[in-house]
This record gives sequence, C-alpha cells and structure tokens, in this order.
Amino acid sequence: MTAYHELTGVKVTTREARRLTGIARSSADRDRRRPTPSRPVRRMPANAFTPPEREQVLRLLNNPQFVDAAPAQIYAALLDQGVYVGSIATMYRLLREHEQVRERRRQARHPARRRPELVADAPRQVYTWDITKLAGPVKGIYFDAYVMIDIYSRYIVGVRVHARESGPLAESMMREVFDAHGVPHVVHADRGTSMTSKSVADLLEDLNVTRSHSRPKTSNDNPYSESWFKTLKYAPVFPERFASLAQARAFMNDFVTWYNHAHRHSGIGLHTPADVHHGRHHQVRAGREDTLAAARAAHPERFATTRPLPRILDLPDHVWINRPDQEDQPELQAA
Repeated sequence: MTAYHELTGVKVTTREARRLTGIARSSADRDRRRPTPSRPVRRMPANAFTPPEREQVLRLLNNPQFVDAAPAQIYAALLDQGVYVGSIATMYRLLREHEQVRERRRQARHPARRRPELVADAPRQVYTWDITKLAGPVKGIYFDAYVMIDIYSRYIVGVRVHARESGPLAESMMREVFDAHGVPHVVHADRGTSMTSKSVADLLEDLNVTRSHSRPKTSNDNPYSESWFKTLKYAPVFPERFASLAQARAFMNDFVTWYNHAHRHSGIGLHTPADVHHGRHHQVRAGREDTLAAARAAHPERFATTRPLPRILDLPDHVWINRPDQEDQPELQAA
C-alpha cells in the first residue's frame, strides 16, 4: 500500500499505480481514509450539527405531524411556518443514520393468511373445485369448465361447462353433486369470484359444510384441481379449440368418464378413481394379490420380496392439502 501512495504522490496516475502494484484504487482510497498516527481522525466540520441539534431534528421528523411525510414535504411546511431546522439533505442524512430511510407512513398491517391444512382418509370427506378456461372457436372466446374432485379417491364428482363464470352456476353444480355423492365435510377452492360468491357461501352454510380457501396467489394450496387441469390439457386428445359449447360439454363428459373409470392413478395405488370412490378397490387388491401369489409360487426366484404387493400398489391411509411438517403422514400425491 505504501508503494501505491508513493507512486501517486509523485504524480503517477492511479490507473498506472494499480497496474504496477496490483492494488485496487478503492482499496487505496479506504486505506487513505483510515485513521493512523500520521493521519488522525478528521475533525468535525464547523458547520456540523451538535448532538442536541441532531436529536431535535430527528424528533421533529418523527413528530406525529410529520411522520407520514417525506423530508421535502416537511422542509417546505416548516419554511411556510417560518421555521428552518436544516436542509432536505440533512434530514435524509439523519434518517439514514437511524435506519429510517424507508416507508415511514403508517400503513395497514394485514395478518398473514392462514395456510389451509386439510386431510381425508376416505371418500366424501373433502371436495376441491376450480374453474378452467377452454378455448372457443375463435380467439378471445372461452368456455368455463367447473370441475369438483374428491381428494381421497381423485374421483371427479362434478363437471359442468358454461359460457360464463358465476356463483349461481357453481351453486347449481354443487347441489347436483351433493345429491348424487353426498355432502362432504369440507369444500376447498381458491378465492375466485365464484368460489367466494354469496350463493355458494349460503349453500355451504345451510348444509353445515366447512368452507376452505387457498391463500391469495398460492396455486399450491389447491393442488388436486391444478394437477387435474394439467392432466386434462396435456392429454393427446385435448383439442386446440372447441367449435361450440356443445362440443366442449361432450368432450369433458367423455374425458371425465375415461378418467374416473379407466385411468389408473399413481396416487391411489394404480386403482381407478371410481373403484376407490365406490369401495371396490378391496376386491381389486385381493385379485392382484392372488395373481402375484400364483406367479410367485410358479417362479419364486423372480421375486425379491415377500410383500403381497409392490408399494406402488398401496393405497395411502391419508391424503393432505398442505400436510403439517410435524405430522408423520404419507406424502400428498396430486394428480
């Protein structure tokens, strides 16, 4: 560092001194400002505020009259009152020293939304629903698909396609679903206008069904609906556009029928949602065990374990929306 300062002292440029010594200019500047016996601490300027004056200005800035105002506003207001306590820069400097250069205005403090934590260990306990857009015949025209899912069985208990989204249409679908499949304990949805509509809220309250909603802008709080929409729209048969509302309704009915009765879901032991929802999975599991037992008896050397079925064929005991970390529960497996 001494060599750097000697070079600059004899009029060598800082760039050349950096090249010759390998010392960055910023490091040399910091060293130059560091107090040493030969360079004592710089004395306070004569025009600096005294500590009592600094405290007075800071109290004034935090006064209820000015706490919601920016320093420029305070400066002008004081001048209009015939008062001068310091420049705008001085006010900012004092605020910065006390870590108050931020939003100083009083603002509403909204409590954090509670994370929904829902569990089901059988069908007809927790339903989740959402609405997705289906592209219509031309750009800008969409149909709304209302889909309700039983989170334990993954069974699509209700699907409707309409030309618009509204609370009364959602309420109508729910009434039909509850009549056909029973009233659940909880209905979960995001915070869309239809999901939070008065008609839906009144229906669920009349039926003593607990309402649950996702946190704002948190799609992971409704994983079963979001995952099912991806299954729908990434299917090879999903069209780019629907020519009419009737075509969209026909397609959704056919797809849901296939999904409920033919799709073997990895989250429910490769059973179909219909088998789990209607309690037929016990017979299916017994048949699978008999088939594997016969194969094991015929060729025991081909089986590494004595488990009746591989783990992938196990049906989970519980499924969750946002499983609590402290709970030792099976991992939630969405569609």
